[in-house]
Amino acid sequence: MKAVSKKIKRVLVIDVGGTHVKVLATGHRQERKILSGLNMTASKMVEDVKRVTKDWEYDVVSIGYPGLVVHGRPLREPYNLGRGWVGFDFIKAFGCPVKVINDAAMQGLGSYQGGRMLFLGLGAGLGSAMIVDGVLVPMELGHLPYKNGKTYEDYLGVAGLKRLGIKNWRHHVFKIVERLKDALEPDYVVLGGGNVNRIKTLPPATRRGNNRNAFIGGFRLWQKNKMDDANSLIQEQP
Repeated sequence: MKAVSKKIKRVLVIDVGGTHVKVLATGHRQERKILSGLNMTASKMVEDVKRVTKDWEYDVVSIGYPGLVVHGRPLREPYNLGRGWVGFDFIKAFGCPVKVINDAAMQGLGSYQGGRMLFLGLGAGLGSAMIVDGVLVPMELGHLPYKNGKTYEDYLGVAGLKRLGIKNWRHHVFKIVERLKDALEPDYVVLGGGNVNRIKTLPPATRRGNNRNAFIGGFRLWQKNKMDDANSLIQEQP
């Protein structure tokens, strides 16, 4: 296994999703995509990523995982992917140091601009993370009870969007953001995920995120200074 130097130069970031696995490495600007889905096991993901990045060089790997991660390891199998993620040895499979983090936490880290930030990812479910003065705290706010026996995720995830319709879904986005702001007292909220573009006007003290920030978060995992310039993290040449 490759040793980790004090200064990490080349990072491969893998953003694992239910429809695509997206990858980007230090020194490159254009991400590459792999079709995902219910047949995407952990071992197949590694095999496919190695295949599409065979002309890229990297020293370490960051993985954004769509599920609960504890101490750098997936704790539960994902709902919309294949099996075999829990207990999988990513370090052995890639042959280099690997950091695994919840995908919402990785995008949150890439969206961070200092202070107290609450990140909410509006995707298939509801991802969440909070960063307080540079300390990242992955959260599972989507599973908390909200109303009518349903959770925040039941209302703000894709199923909630389909059930409620766009107008009512937007109403609950505003309502839930305000409720979480009152409880957690962030300086600002970042709304990310694939469905954030369905919101035209954002709630107060809220910023619009970008899925590409997941790559920035993956690079930042290996940086001592988590506030390194976002553009330089993606565009830096090795």
